[in-house]
Amino acid sequence: MTYISSTGISVPNYPLQQEEVKELVKNVFSYNNRQVERLLPVFDHAEVSTRQFVVEKSWFEAEHSFQERNHLYQQFAIQHAVKAIDDCLMNRDFLQTDIPYEAIDLIIYVSSTGISTPSIDCFLLNERPFRTDISRMPLWGLGCAGGAIGLARAHDWVTANPDKNALLVCCELCSLTFQKGDVKKSNIVGTALFGDGISASLLIGDDSPMLSHLKDITYPKIKKSSSYTKRDSTSIMGWDVTNEGLEVVFSKSIPALVSTFWKEHINTFLDQSALIKKDLYSYIAHPGGKKVLEAMEEVLQCSREKLKHSYNVLKHHGNMSSATVIYVLREWMKENILPHQKSILTALGPGFSSEILLLEWVA
Repeated sequence: MTYISSTGISVPNYPLQQEEVKELVKNVFSYNNRQVERLLPVFDHAEVSTRQFVVEKSWFEAEHSFQERNHLYQQFAIQHAVKAIDDCLMNRDFLQTDIPYEAIDLIIYVSSTGISTPSIDCFLLNERPFRTDISRMPLWGLGCAGGAIGLARAHDWVTANPDKNALLVCCELCSLTFQKGDVKKSNIVGTALFGDGISASLLIGDDSPMLSHLKDITYPKIKKSSSYTKRDSTSIMGWDVTNEGLEVVFSKSIPALVSTFWKEHINTFLDQSALIKKDLYSYIAHPGGKKVLEAMEEVLQCSREKLKHSYNVLKHHGNMSSATVIYVLREWMKENILPHQKSILTALGPGFSSEILLLEWVA
C-alpha cells in the first residue's frame, strides 16, 4: 500500500476577490445590458470568494499570443512547482524531519494549462538536487481529474516498488489561458470558477526508510483506485486549441452527469469494496463547481460536513483544475483523523472521466 505522507502548495502572488473579477469581465467583454443581466449572475452563484493568479489584473485587459502565454506558463510553472515541492518535503504539519530530494525515486508532473518539451519535471530536476537516475512520468491533458489520476498512478508504481518514494506535482495556471475574445458562455463560466494552483504530494511505500521521517499522526493510505470513462463524451470538457491559445470547453451537462455517470461509478466502486456510504468518514472531492458538489451531495445522501473542505477550497481558491483535490486533501490531513476511518477521494475530468480512490487513515 501507499502512504500519502505530506503535501505542499505554492499560492500565486495576485489575489482577486470575485467582485473584482466580475467588474473586470464587464469591462473586458463587449456585452449589451441584456447579455450582462443574463451572464454575470454566474459569478454570484459560483460560491467563490477569492482566487489567486500568477499575473496581475491588468494582464487580462490586453491581448496575448499563444507564444507569450506559454512562455509565461513555463516560467511560472517552474517557479511555483519548486516552492510547492519545498513546502511538501519540509512540511512540519506532516513531517518530523525533512525528506531529502535524493530520496525521491519518481516524479510525476501533471498539468493541462501549458506545454513544454522537455516537460517541466525535467527543469525541476535542475532546480533541486534530485538524483540523475530519478524516474519521470509527465501527464498532460487530464484536466480536473489529473490530481486524482496522478495519485492513482503513483500508487500503482509505489505498490510495485514498496521500498521507494514518489513525488506528485500538479501545476495549473488557468489564468494564462483566459481568452479576451471568447464570448461563449463556457468561457464566462470558466472565468467565474478557475484560479491558479500548484501542489505537491509525497507518496511513500510500505518498506521505505522514509517512513521514519513521519510524525506520530494519522495519514491516508491508498487502498485501491478505479477509473471510469464515458464513451462518446469527448466534447463535454477540455480545450479548443486556437491560434490565440486554449479556449475552454465546459458543458452545462456536467452536474447532470454526476447524477448518472458518476453515480454509477461510485456505487459500483463501493459495492466492489464491500462498503456502504455510512462507512465513509469524508469525501475528498474535487470541487468542479458549486453545482457539481451539490449533485455529489445528492448522490451520496450525505451532509455538507463530509464535503466541507471541498466547499472551503472552492470558496478561497476557486477551481484550480488538477491541483485542487490536493488542496482539499491537505486540509483533511491536518485534522489528524482517527485510525481506521475511510474516505473517498474523487475527481471528474475530460474524457469524460471519473477517478475514485479509497483511502484509509492509519497511524
